Amino acid sequence: MGAEGKNRQAEAPPPAPTGMAVPEASTASLTPRRALATVIFVVFLDLVGFGVVIPILPFYVRSFGVSDVFIGLLAASYSLMQFVFAPLLGRISDSRGRRPVLMLSLAGSVVAWTVFGLAGEVLSTLGVVAGVTTLFASRMLAGAMGGNIATAQAYVADVTPVERRAAALGLIGASFSLGFIFGPALGGVLASDAVVALARDAFPAVVPASRFSLPSFGAATLSLLALCSAALFLPEPERTRGPAERVTIVGGFVEALSNLRLRALVVSFFLLSLAFSGVQVMFIPFAADVYGYDATQTAFFLTYIGFLGAVNQGVLVGRLSARYEGTRLAVVGASVLLVSLVLLPFSPDVGRLLPTLGGPAWFTRELFVLLVDGALLSFGNSLLNVSLSTLVSTRASADRQGNAFGVTQGAGSLGRTVGPPAMAALYVVGFPLPFVVGAVILAPIVYILARSARDPTPTA
Repeated sequence: MGAEGKNRQAEAPPPAPTGMAVPEASTASLTPRRALATVIFVVFLDLVGFGVVIPILPFYVRSFGVSDVFIGLLAASYSLMQFVFAPLLGRISDSRGRRPVLMLSLAGSVVAWTVFGLAGEVLSTLGVVAGVTTLFASRMLAGAMGGNIATAQAYVADVTPVERRAAALGLIGASFSLGFIFGPALGGVLASDAVVALARDAFPAVVPASRFSLPSFGAATLSLLALCSAALFLPEPERTRGPAERVTIVGGFVEALSNLRLRALVVSFFLLSLAFSGVQVMFIPFAADVYGYDATQTAFFLTYIGFLGAVNQGVLVGRLSARYEGTRLAVVGASVLLVSLVLLPFSPDVGRLLPTLGGPAWFTRELFVLLVDGALLSFGNSLLNVSLSTLVSTRASADRQGNAFGVTQGAGSLGRTVGPPAMAALYVVGFPLPFVVGAVILAPIVYILARSARDPTPTA
């Protein structure tokens, strides 16, 4: 393979440590383009599997006869385990290899989603406590394995030259958006009465077929397909390996935070996730309370946002990054996202100030403003997320990519753990508060990134 087929910062890896018997292909057998396409496909399958269970989660929890508080706790448990394990998996991948970590995490996801689908059977056999415990244990395992996104990002950084890294990382972000388009739709189909009835006739009696188990088993199947794809087609990238050292959560964060240039990014990821959790958690209640939307109407709007996110992260951000420096794009993204968050709760009021629009009766002025604000929201979030990830890859040394991505993704998971209950409490006080407070939280990111851009501290 010629120079074009190698990461410009990478070196040939040393022999695998003793005891590492995982067979692995080399990027010498695949072009970087094909290696990149393979890892993005694997991530896409995994994220569609994650999205499959989203439509059933609240109803699944309620079927156990427990308080709705458990819905929030179940969501927080996933993010909490990502916070713990994303740095751990990322750092292990630096020393042991990207491919083994990705395969291990995908195998764990297969187990997690399978057990998640069986929690209802545990409930009927052993009671509520055992059923709820199974539900949380499987969800937490899924969250721990979901920390593999940091390893996938490090893989992308390994096989992509610096000048094309933002576009490549944008494709990972596009996989997120596509996963949230196709996953919930597939989950809704698997939970339908017709599919459940068909499965009950086709499955043996020992396999439970319900509107809760089938989406869970569907998620497990997609993770299994991703695992098989990784085993067959995903090579281990040629890169500089870090030393095989003891991995601790605190140690990973201390190492990243001791680098002044990475510190700004860790804090930025935390603040972004904390601020954006208000939209993620409270938009559906806002759409119902302010716009009077039902679940179907809200689902259409979320699909619109997901489509825009896929286009923004998969196409637009890559083109912008070829012309503008990453820190500048991150600052612009934070600014656009800040404005859109402030506008969101007041979009009906702004709409009523506009002249009457032509077109069908359902295309109201209020809806027009909401659609425009949604486009700004998606663009700002896409630009900021991809730019931050690109800055992580360029500010971390070649043998610390996994740890750097793990820590920043862990910081984001911590924000998604703390944010939802706080934003829900603010919504009870006043529906604009989660969005306005989110905008205020974003403001320091602009200052932090602008200051870090002037910091002469070399890459660690």
